[in-house]
Amino acid sequence: MLAEIAEKMQRGLDKRPLAEVIKFDCGADGAITLEGGQALLEDRPAQCTIHMTAENLKKLIAGQLNPMTAFAMGRLKVSGDMALALKLGQLLG
Repeated sequence: MLAEIAEKMQRGLDKRPLAEVIKFDCGADGAITLEGGQALLEDRPAQCTIHMTAENLKKLIAGQLNPMTAFAMGRLKVSGDMALALKLGQLLG
């Protein structure tokens, strides 16, 4: 599942690369790190880490889960630079 999500993120990065490093930590399912214009299926140090389940990440990327609602409901947790989390919009679509 994470490989499919990373592919979708990569398409977004190809359009609008991020200079910063953001990691999506999906616990036992693994992690996706956005670094150097690449969506990597690796757990690397990041300026901002978003913690959520792989299923919720899939819904987020598909536009079926609003990031603010997910944050408010505790389905999404952010550590590190919160401002970077707001750049997620450029990866969707």
